[in-house]
Amino acid sequence: MYIIKVKGIAKIPDYIQLRDEQFTLLAYFRVDRPEKSIEKCGLAAHTEYLNELIKTIPFGVIQKLELNGDQ
Repeated sequence: MYIIKVKGIAKIPDYIQLRDEQFTLLAYFRVDRPEKSIEKCGLAAHTEYLNELIKTIPFGVIQKLELNGDQ
């Protein structure tokens, strides 16, 4: 899975994209309200880890996301 933080412009907010290995869009949600979307895409167990990651990753960089039971 991959995560991308996209910078919004003007009235368009910043967004996060989660994509699978074939780069198909799995989830697309606002940076300032990720919890509900994280839960909807079945990653509720990783909410704390993903919230911290979202705060720290730079805009526009595609990052490999490895999720396991240890997160």
